Amino acid sequence: MNNTPRVLNRILIGILGLKLLVIGLLLVTLATVPAAGPWWQHWSAGVWSGMSQLFQHTGVPGREESWLWAVLALLLVGVIAAMVAWVAQQGKGRSGLIVAEDDAGDFPGNVRIGGGVAEQALRAALAERQDLAGATVATYEIRGEPALKIRLQPRHGVAPHLLAADVSALVEALDAVVGKRTPVLIHISAGARSRFSRAERAR
Repeated sequence: MNNTPRVLNRILIGILGLKLLVIGLLLVTLATVPAAGPWWQHWSAGVWSGMSQLFQHTGVPGREESWLWAVLALLLVGVIAAMVAWVAQQGKGRSGLIVAEDDAGDFPGNVRIGGGVAEQALRAALAERQDLAGATVATYEIRGEPALKIRLQPRHGVAPHLLAADVSALVEALDAVVGKRTPVLIHISAGARSRFSRAERAR
């Protein structure tokens, strides 16, 4: 529901997982296959020698340093900037407003209702239910419009369709209060907390 780049995240996780798999297989091979040790030493020595010659032939005129170090430093800065931009995209899409409209009546002005109002009202109503092991409410912005995401963890044996109907009624009551119909995503999931908790009887 938010603007997190899920496809990019899956690609990066896949690349990282593949690299870790290759490194793990290489370490297992070096530890279990006797012929792999000499081969690795010979290969790594050749790579190190080639890198040393490359840096020697790319020296700055009049100096011993190679200009490749500057290129590597720029690449490192680019990688760091890309990582910062990637982290900034995680969880993006949260909104601080549930209502943001202009009033063009007798007294023109702007109407702003914070998303925290809806979140606290729904959390307070859901906290009183004995059939829930947990509930979270968050406000997001979808295509320029505010929307609510309600995540519920029902206790064992609770009917999901009845729970969804009750929460929908709460949302309709909230819409009547704020004066605007808000799109809502109700996500019902069963986690470990739901499976191992028992529904308490109301006295």
